[in-house]
Amino acid sequence: MNSLLKARIRNFPVSFFAVSMGLTGCLIALQKVGPILGLSPVVAKILLDVALVVFSIIAIAYSSKIAINFSAFRADLNHPVRMHFLPTFSVSLLLLAIATMGPMPILSRYFWMIGTVAHLVLTLYTLTIWLQHSHFKIHHANPSWFIPILGNLVVPVAGAVHAPVFVNWFFLCVGLFFWVLLFAVLLNRLIFHEPIQDKLVPTFSILMAPPAIGFISYVKLTGKIDLFAMGLYSLALFLFLFVCAQWQLFRKIRFYLSWWAYSFPLAAMDLATVLLFHKTGNPALKTFGLALFFGLVLLVVFLTALTVKDMTKGQICIEE
Repeated sequence: MNSLLKARIRNFPVSFFAVSMGLTGCLIALQKVGPILGLSPVVAKILLDVALVVFSIIAIAYSSKIAINFSAFRADLNHPVRMHFLPTFSVSLLLLAIATMGPMPILSRYFWMIGTVAHLVLTLYTLTIWLQHSHFKIHHANPSWFIPILGNLVVPVAGAVHAPVFVNWFFLCVGLFFWVLLFAVLLNRLIFHEPIQDKLVPTFSILMAPPAIGFISYVKLTGKIDLFAMGLYSLALFLFLFVCAQWQLFRKIRFYLSWWAYSFPLAAMDLATVLLFHKTGNPALKTFGLALFFGLVLLVVFLTALTVKDMTKGQICIEE
């Protein structure tokens, strides 16, 4: 193995799993919006195959990093920023479990079981590091810290089919509890301390994901739209508008792999809106959901083009 390839593997970023999250989120949105638009199921089947291939490639690449250069993996485990992207692996599995529930129910079950166990371990690891750390500073805090918490809210979406109800409520309650606590911590950091670095600015979009996914999971478990469900959706909608209001901040930064952080939260917002439309029949929600979907598709295509461009130029998998 030549030195250049070894360097690429050593520097392969765990945040690459955000690409898988974005593609799979777009796929799930397509599965829900496709029937409204009258799209052929073949389109969703093709995108499912693409999502599975992309996840497999990223998983193999990161596994090679662990096998060939374990010290680099250990560095990710201990890094105050990169460690919070490790759960993107388990969240990707949980999203694939959702995407395959219809066409491949057995595979969906395996994805869900592996993803749930992996995410529980990573959540416990993250919280342990938070409590026992000796190297975190306030400037390390950023919205990517929501990722370990977010995955707990994703568990019940497919878990409603694959697991007993108490398991799903366990993960939903854990996710909602720590989301509220962490939001307060992050708001303090953003208001009273220096701005986050440019590379992490796209993670602001993650703010809208927890209430949107929390809304979906809650409705999946209760089967109804009540005041708590509407409260979660309203918070997700407000945070969506808040993120959109930061467009001038977003357009000033150059492309980083972290730009993929825009994709999954937008997919979550779209899925929450479409679910609310199906439950209420409100035509305004249908229009909003379709607008979000088309925006999501354009965003994923744009991010894919930029990622491929940077890969061909050798600007990804380089030392930070």
